[in-house]
Amino acid sequence: MQEMSYYEILEVSSNADKATIKKAYRKMAKKYHPDKNPGDKEAEHKFKLCNEAYQCLSDEQQRSIYDRYGKEGLQGMGGGSRASSGFDDLSSMFEEMFSGFGGGRSSRRQNPAEMDKYPMDLNIDMYLTFQEAIFGCEKDIEFTYKTACKSCKGTGAKGGKLTQCSHCKGQGQIYMKQGFMTFSQTCPACHGHGVMANEHCDECNGDGYSEVRESVTIKVPAGIDSDNRLRVSGKGNISKRGSRGDLYVTFSVKPDKHFVRDGNDVYIEIPVFFTQAVSGESLSIPSLHGELELKLDVGTRDKQQYTFKGEGISDVHQRGKGDLIAQINITYPKRLNEEQKELLVKLQESFGIEESKPHESILESAIDKMKSWFK
Repeated sequence: MQEMSYYEILEVSSNADKATIKKAYRKMAKKYHPDKNPGDKEAEHKFKLCNEAYQCLSDEQQRSIYDRYGKEGLQGMGGGSRASSGFDDLSSMFEEMFSGFGGGRSSRRQNPAEMDKYPMDLNIDMYLTFQEAIFGCEKDIEFTYKTACKSCKGTGAKGGKLTQCSHCKGQGQIYMKQGFMTFSQTCPACHGHGVMANEHCDECNGDGYSEVRESVTIKVPAGIDSDNRLRVSGKGNISKRGSRGDLYVTFSVKPDKHFVRDGNDVYIEIPVFFTQAVSGESLSIPSLHGELELKLDVGTRDKQQYTFKGEGISDVHQRGKGDLIAQINITYPKRLNEEQKELLVKLQESFGIEESKPHESILESAIDKMKSWFK
């Protein structure tokens, strides 16, 4: 397989200027950086290739030799070693790009003693019947929230005493050097806090919090649907400082046997006997708010739909109501007795041959054409 050129690795043209090369390198280095692709050997390989390509193309002397003789021409330069100014440029670039990964020395880490071991907001799931969701209701719910352990002040350490992490020396990060570059990752021992407990709190067993059971009554608005969320202010977890988050209730609505919801519209299937469809009868059909009269067209087709404006579901944000759509499902008799057969024959004959046997007039010319093929 042919080896990619340095220009191809950085996805730039061979006449690209230094600014373009630097910009391309930043993009590629961010994409394949090990901190963004942990355990990905292919990304690690591409990251090294990007570094190698940039070291060469950002140096005018090396680039000139590479353009003439390729990588072989660089072998006499100590494996592509560069001037210190090039190293400084690359190092400062990485410090700028990846300071958000914990490698930036100027970033301030929050005091671990003030950090909570859990998020302030919490979520619970609630199941509703179709009727409860459509018309709204009140529901009593029970849930468990977290509050900081008073004995250890939420630290999880006995007496609230934390000591410097011996693994990372209080940095919260561990550093690995690879050539002229330094990579960092979150300390696995203290999880980035820089401190840890020598002894776990007996009260909370080192968790840093206790759990409290509480109940609350919520008002579910009419028109709520699956995956909608309702925020209950001030009913979440309690922080070390005493502030409290919010409780979020995520709804799941059970389907109905007859009505099918699509947004704020509701569909219902109406079984209709074929004679009712042919004659265009009037039917009483159910809706969300009572009975409605459905006047069928003469000769109503199977799957034909009739729309009742404003008979659907109230919008949960009070932006009007949807529609009720009645879809016809024409049914036919599964068997006929002799009397029924005779009646149907008489009915068919009453329409005349042209209307009652359309296939004969429509297909007659096709049959004649087919016969001519075999003469």
